[in-house]
Amino acid sequence: MAQAVPGTKTAATQARVDSWTWAVRLFKTRSAAAEACRGGHVRVNGAAAKPAQPVRPGDEVRIRAGGIERIVIVERIVTKRVGPPIAAQCFIDHSPPPPSREILATMPRRDRGSGRPTKRERRETDRLLGREDD
Repeated sequence: MAQAVPGTKTAATQARVDSWTWAVRLFKTRSAAAEACRGGHVRVNGAAAKPAQPVRPGDEVRIRAGGIERIVIVERIVTKRVGPPIAAQCFIDHSPPPPSREILATMPRRDRGSGRPTKRERRETDRLLGREDD
């Protein structure tokens, strides 16, 4: 086994999940990455991750942000923010493809600021999604 020579830089074997997700450009800011971790939107190997949880090469990181789920496998550890070409080499993206525009256009949406749905609207939504209680 090779030993590290004092005074030389060695590659990191692990990094904080908030730092790594920010460094590979999955989040715009590190504080946004940490907030997503605290909110339960980041999972490492299937378990909810706190911001300081370490990630290692081979770990699966799932991120739920902006209504989109990203599934990435850690390939390389970086702790400083890098450019997009290098960031793309640091993970393997296994995210599902985004829904087509036709599907997004047909999804029911409420007008912003219209308040909570009424009981009738909730029943219609449940019926549409197949969650009827008989």
